[in-house]
Amino acid sequence: MATDLIINATSYEIRIALVEHGNLVEFYNERPTEKGLISNIYRGRVRRVLPGMQAAFVDIGLDRTGFLYVDDVHIDKADIEKKLLCDEENGCCGNGDQEYQRRRGSGMNIEDLLWEGQDVLVQVCKEPMGTKGARLTSQITIPCRNLVFMPMTDHIGISRKIEDEEVRERLYNIIEDLRPADMGFIVRTVGEIATREDLEGDMEFLLHVWSEIQDLAEKASVPSLVYADLDIILRVVRDVFSPDVDRVVVDNMSTYVRVQNFVETFAPRLKNKVHHYEGEQPIFDAYGIEMDVARTMGKKIWLRCGGYIVIEPTEALTVIDVNTGRYVGKTDLEETIFKTNMEAVKEIAYQLRLRNIGGIIIIDFIDMEDEGHREEVFRTIKEATHIDKSRINILKLSEFGLIQMTRKRNREDLTRMMYEACPYCHGEGVVKSRRTICYEIFRKIARNAENAGGELVTVKVNPQVAAMMLNEEATTIANLEEEIKKKLSIVSAKSVHSERYEIVWKA
Repeated sequence: MATDLIINATSYEIRIALVEHGNLVEFYNERPTEKGLISNIYRGRVRRVLPGMQAAFVDIGLDRTGFLYVDDVHIDKADIEKKLLCDEENGCCGNGDQEYQRRRGSGMNIEDLLWEGQDVLVQVCKEPMGTKGARLTSQITIPCRNLVFMPMTDHIGISRKIEDEEVRERLYNIIEDLRPADMGFIVRTVGEIATREDLEGDMEFLLHVWSEIQDLAEKASVPSLVYADLDIILRVVRDVFSPDVDRVVVDNMSTYVRVQNFVETFAPRLKNKVHHYEGEQPIFDAYGIEMDVARTMGKKIWLRCGGYIVIEPTEALTVIDVNTGRYVGKTDLEETIFKTNMEAVKEIAYQLRLRNIGGIIIIDFIDMEDEGHREEVFRTIKEATHIDKSRINILKLSEFGLIQMTRKRNREDLTRMMYEACPYCHGEGVVKSRRTICYEIFRKIARNAENAGGELVTVKVNPQVAAMMLNEEATTIANLEEEIKKKLSIVSAKSVHSERYEIVWKA
């Protein structure tokens, strides 16, 4: 079956689905009102330098300052000479070349590299997430179809997924021959089949873009946006549309024309694979994607064998639990557990990629006594995640049956992007039980009864809480009335949330 890239473009939302053999494997979503910032380049100003965190906060014109870690700071000779000139005016002196070489040659502290009020050119390498601002880097990178340009780095890199040594050597030699001195390039995975002319064309384009960025940065006010990366449609086409993809299908005519023009410029051999969808049925419904997208949000995912996995995202990490569920096996317990774990491995790899789950991930497999089974599960999860474009590190199965892994995250996962915390439970996922609310009300009445006037206490509560108070807690209410010498009236109101209540003291 074919591999399709399906693009649903409207004025209010862009949705892109990568479908392999009839299965949704990657899903991208962007709204113009919440446009992503990844790879955007800003002229920013250092607001605070924090030696204790070896980082600095940089104002780039957003609601929250960005976070620049010491390892992501590019040492600029011009900035150092400027700082030394300021120091000289204040009675100090120094040599710019010597200071540059000293700072470049050793792991420096953040306070040696940046100072408050300094203007810096930075790039967003990780979207703002939750309460955290964007993560920034001053090691600028600019991607194109086949290459990634690193103007601050003297380095040539070849994608790890290009495994043929002869191909790697050919690409390395071409880049070494073409590149300007002291500038770096990485050949992307799709560049494996690129010709010398393709690579030279990309390089000329990237050098032109960098020259424009430098000119704009010199004139830009601080803070301000200097360069915005491609929108999500062209970015996904650039990064995902390869010879392995059979078709790109677009439902919007103007978007279709944009995609065609982009492909004709950067990958003309693939132009015939771009199609305009003209069906009456919405494109995601026609390809059966709408139901798949809805299913990606569930916490519990059933496996074909009858077992299931539970995905629980937390602030610090994501926990995935594997359970046998309805699966009871056919032979012995160890075989049942092994089969469930093996099926779970493939589903977990699929869900990580589909939901774009990143950061630290802990997988709690069902305990296996057989060492061979444990090794097989570990080997299979490494194989299953090999096709994932995000960088993944996996540690071996622990004695407790846990696998610890990390998956590079540079944007929000689907759950955080499409859902928001419940305004009632504030993201806890639970609310107080009805009985807990009952006893909370009883304590409050008992505490305030002596100072409150009147003979009647009216309690307005959710219907479910009211039912418990009038039935299971009827004796408690009678005892409370006798204790406080007042009458309690319970009023049921559908408009009241289960955790809310209102107590009114009447004469």
